Amino acid sequence: MIYLFEVHIKPGHSAEQYAEAWIEASKLIQQAPGARGTRLHRSLDRPDVLLAIASWESKSARDAMEGKPDERVKSIIAGQAPYVDIRLVGEFADPDWEVVPAGY
Repeated sequence: MIYLFEVHIKPGHSAEQYAEAWIEASKLIQQAPGARGTRLHRSLDRPDVLLAIASWESKSARDAMEGKPDERVKSIIAGQAPYVDIRLVGEFADPDWEVVPAGY
């Protein structure tokens, strides 16, 4: 499953600062069973808006990680909270099939 959320950087702060914390938290989160990777993208139109994508083998795996959050991750997220607004986009099932052009 894919978990998507937007990160809106507040004025006076930078996406690069958030990205540093993102990497630190992601390294820890990716140790959880079922974690399959994370990505962070910057909007082309609004450099203060980021799209965060977390991939999990299942919703239950992600829910299990959220049910017993790592205190270090909680601390990293709390440290960034004054500088960003987080908006959940949603949770999406992996497709039953995927079409990818040759060479990609």
